[in-house]
Amino acid sequence: MQALALAEQTKNVFQQAIDATIPIGPYQLHWLELIGVLIGLASAYLGMRRWVWAWPVGILANIMLFFVYLGAVFGADERIPLFGQAGRQVFFIVTSIYGWWRWSQVRRLNHAGDASGVAITPRWATSRERVGVVVFWLVGTVVVHQAFVWLWNLSPNPFFTPQWWFYWCDAWIFVGSIVATYAMARGWNEFWLAWIAVDLIGVPFAFATDYVPTAVLYTFYGLFVIYGFTQWVKASRVDERDVEPQLAGTPS
Repeated sequence: MQALALAEQTKNVFQQAIDATIPIGPYQLHWLELIGVLIGLASAYLGMRRWVWAWPVGILANIMLFFVYLGAVFGADERIPLFGQAGRQVFFIVTSIYGWWRWSQVRRLNHAGDASGVAITPRWATSRERVGVVVFWLVGTVVVHQAFVWLWNLSPNPFFTPQWWFYWCDAWIFVGSIVATYAMARGWNEFWLAWIAVDLIGVPFAFATDYVPTAVLYTFYGLFVIYGFTQWVKASRVDERDVEPQLAGTPS
């Protein structure tokens, strides 16, 4: 008991911030996870509106959630470390920097006079792009699954013994999140569908690993994604109608 008390006292400010909780019955709600998922939801809303600010806001959430999912590794608490959830935050940041740059460039070139503030015109991916995405997702899941098994065996968690599905779920969410974020940066309508595929695994996985705020976010985000998808499809149809009269009047 004395050793445990000493360990609590020797935690630095960084570890204390990761481990800060709100007791709700038998469950401990972690502050950093709650704030991170709320900021992530705000980023999703800005993305639906096609505003450039979606990317920097999302990066802030990614940084916070990276430390949440690896809290046990940093010695902050005894929760299950999710390498896939943490690793995808790093890829989110990299892809978000690309998306931030691309949306800023497109807005500057094509939507400079748009008072609505939209940064990009959504479109459907081509057949070739869709095939490439599906292949990348499936092959990537197999490769990442093996990498996660290897990482876990290097440093197994004494508080949790994963079952066979654990690595597959973590890998599916990891690769699917990369696909969805890249598709969003490209302005493809399919990025919403990719998020739905991620949520179908992500919600039960988060509940199973005791990351309740993340699970609740995925649940609400799944409903939000359906609405966002309809808005992007509607916007792409409007843009197509705007282009048709110009094309009809263009000399051959």
